[in-house]
Amino acid sequence: MKVLILGIDGYIGFPLALRLLDRGYEVSGADNFYTRNRVRKVGSKSAIKINSFSTRNKKLNNAIQFYRGDVSNSKFVYDIIRDAKPDAIVHLAEQRSAPYSMISLKTAIETLDKNIESTMNIIYAVKDLNKDIHIVKLGSMGEYGTPNIDIPEGFLNVSYNGRSDNLPFPRMGQSWYHLSKIFDTYGLMLAERIWNMNVSDVMQGVVYGTRTPEISKYKLFTRFDIDQVYGTVLNRFISQAVIGYPLTVYGKGNQKRAFLSLEDSVECLNLIIDHPPEREYRVYNQFDEYYPLNYLAETVKNQYKSLYNRDISIDHVPNPRVELEDHYYNPVNENLRKIGYKRQRSLDDEVPVMIKDVRRNMNTVYSLKNVIKPATNWR
Repeated sequence: MKVLILGIDGYIGFPLALRLLDRGYEVSGADNFYTRNRVRKVGSKSAIKINSFSTRNKKLNNAIQFYRGDVSNSKFVYDIIRDAKPDAIVHLAEQRSAPYSMISLKTAIETLDKNIESTMNIIYAVKDLNKDIHIVKLGSMGEYGTPNIDIPEGFLNVSYNGRSDNLPFPRMGQSWYHLSKIFDTYGLMLAERIWNMNVSDVMQGVVYGTRTPEISKYKLFTRFDIDQVYGTVLNRFISQAVIGYPLTVYGKGNQKRAFLSLEDSVECLNLIIDHPPEREYRVYNQFDEYYPLNYLAETVKNQYKSLYNRDISIDHVPNPRVELEDHYYNPVNENLRKIGYKRQRSLDDEVPVMIKDVRRNMNTVYSLKNVIKPATNWR
């Protein structure tokens, strides 16, 4: 199978490429290295050193057919699809940070424009060139928000005034980034309805971890961001623990989020690639478990104490986001289990590995200590 990964230089894109190459897929990829540039602009970098993409690819004997360019450029998208002739396209090439989208008018518009344009370009290129291509689009569990009912996979049976229908589940994203993802969702839904396309829309939870078997095998790490703009909550907690800083929990810390390990994210995407829908729009809620932020902080604190016999404190800081801090949260993920998903790595498995990998880069983490605390305020 030929797979084209858009955003192949990213945190998930590169480990996915390694997994597919090892399993005999023909892999091509595109990137313009915007994430590397954007992270530098907020005064940060990957806490775990990563090589340039060309160096990585050389170590793989240039096994990846690489295209450098911007997927918000329609000509570029058409050209690479014509050249690569993929069976599946995995779209990971979007501005991926909610805080970045909330910095200013400029970053909000950049996020909306780039993300929406890239998805529309893919939709039209596939429609015009080969409607058999399977589009695997990475969305976000954050699209749903925190409704006071269970979260199904994309659609909900609704009864109103004596009539019933199966309708898209309401989206209540809480940033311009999530709004761009919501537009992608409705765009893909409409495209399938009009042109009978093959679409898997992946509502992914927060991904954590530093390794997959292939990363260890090739000794080629993926990026690990810890700053308040691009670093995920668990990355920030682990980095703070490593340098002896208090773990900064936003607000009460009762906010619940869906999570899965990097290993499980890559395996899920591989499973989804291998199970294309037939002229259907299919939604996957891609997560393993959901936890409140306080649980994550306590897990990091306890694991660090167990490894190094050192106490770490936890601080609750004013929440820079506008979100419910006490809420119901119960998403389902039945579709993944139907195609064979089984957890490979738990939170307790992964946190000690992450701590050890980050400690090996302690000097870099110290140099970034001032960009971990929240500075982007939703209000």
